[in-house]
This record gives sequence, C-alpha cells and structure tokens, in this order.
Amino acid sequence: MSATTSATLKYTLMRFGVFAGCFVVLYALVYFGLVPRGLGDSNVLWVLVLSVVVSAPLSFVLLRKQRDAMSEQIAVKVDHAKARIEANRAQED
Repeated sequence: MSATTSATLKYTLMRFGVFAGCFVVLYALVYFGLVPRGLGDSNVLWVLVLSVVVSAPLSFVLLRKQRDAMSEQIAVKVDHAKARIEANRAQED
C-alpha cells in the first residue's frame, strides 16, 4: 500500500470516527429529549442528517493537520505524474 493510499485511508477513517461520535452523542440527545425528534418514524434519518451537518465542520477543524499531510502527498504524486507525461510528450517530439 502506498503512502498516499495509507494517508487517505487514515483520514477517511478519522472522518468516519468523527461522524460516528456525533451520531452517538446526537442520538443520546434525541433519546433524552434534549434535541427534537424527527417527524413520525424519521428519527434515525433525522439523527443521520444532523450528524452529517455537525461532523462536517468538526472534521474541518479537528483534522486539519491530517488533511494537509494527505494533500501534500497527493500533490507530490500529481507532480510526478505530470513530469512523466511531459517526459513522454518530449520523447514523442
């Protein structure tokens, strides 16, 4: 597994962890009546949507270092790919 794939997987798992944590906390808040329930039987869907809305900005702030490291690794890989393409293009001329 390459370093880029590893960094991407780590970041993705951390994002999922933030989402799961938000889901558990929000579900508890809804269960105890501190946050309004959804309409009818939409309680779980309401908590899922609310978890996405809450976890997105939290991930943006809490995972900044991991996101920056991942983007640097991806940028290096893109630069290498561009250099290979340019070298192939120069060889054809």
